Parts: sequence; C-alpha cells; structure tokens
Amino acid sequence: MRVVSGTCKGHPLKAVPGQTTRPTTDKIKEAIFNMIGPYFDGGVALDLFGGSGGLGIEALSRGMEKVIFVDRDAKAVQVIRQNIESCRLTSQAEVYRNDADRALKALIKRGMAFDLVLLDPPYKQQQLVSLMSVLDQYELLKENGIIMAEHAVDVVLPETVGRLMRRKHEEYGSTAVSIYEYE
Repeated sequence: MRVVSGTCKGHPLKAVPGQTTRPTTDKIKEAIFNMIGPYFDGGVALDLFGGSGGLGIEALSRGMEKVIFVDRDAKAVQVIRQNIESCRLTSQAEVYRNDADRALKALIKRGMAFDLVLLDPPYKQQQLVSLMSVLDQYELLKENGIIMAEHAVDVVLPETVGRLMRRKHEEYGSTAVSIYEYE
C-alpha cells in the first residue's frame, strides 16, 4: 500500500494490523481519484471510515488543504497518525476516534462543510444511505462537493439520496465505487 500520486507519490503506508479493516487497493484508489479529481486546488475532506488513512492521505497528496479522519478502532487511529506523520502531513490533518454517527453530530455542531467526503465503511455494516442522508440534511457537503462511496458490488445504492444524485458508478471485481453530487 502506497500513495499513488501527488506530493507524497510512492510513499509507503502502514496497514492496520489484523483483519478488521480492508484497505483500498492502489488500483482502486487510482480509479477513485481519476473519477473525482484527479487533483484538487485546496478544499476540506472528510475520511469517515479512515482505516489506515490511505484515501484521505491520497486526497492531501493530490491537493486537498485539510482532511478530517475518523475511525472507531483504536489501532486504526494509531496507524492513521503514523501514516500522516511519515508523509509529513500532520498540520493538514485532524484525527478522531469515534463512530460515524457521533462524528457527524460533532461536525454538525462545528458547522463544518466538506468539498469531499470519503465513505468506505466495513462491507458487512452498510449504512451508506443513512450517512448520505445526514450529510445532505445537515448540509455537511458543500454545494459543489463530492461523496465517494466504496461498497461491495452486491450492495445496490439508490440513484438519489435526498438532493444527492449518483453521477458515476464503477465496479472493480468485488468492489464498487459510487460518486454522488448535488443535482
């Protein structure tokens, strides 16, 4: 696992020990960023199921100004911090140990809004539609923002969630990627 492109290109990333996380492969990561970028001119992103931090770090490497990383697993949070530090991106990152619902409530209280939201929850615990509903309802996504949802191919997401519309959908083996934006 490594950073695919940008200022940290080629930098190796540690994985979370054990079987609790499923890191996004470099091939899928590259495909995701080709769908949503591939590069950014600033902006703030949310990596809601951070895992090793690979997706959020990729966003920083490709030009995002700041990323908020959230994961409920203590080992994952530790690995995210190590990966951010080794890529020298500490000043551009906030890392929190929290579950997704509580994290969104905290972000609502802070009045946050994001240019990019990365959703890559455990495949067995799909809550993508309810999370996107909260993102839409509480305007956590900026008007021109993008939501990237990574999920199992057998999970069928709706064309629309609130005001969000699915713009792109690609499948890579057992993994699917759906991109949502405002209509």
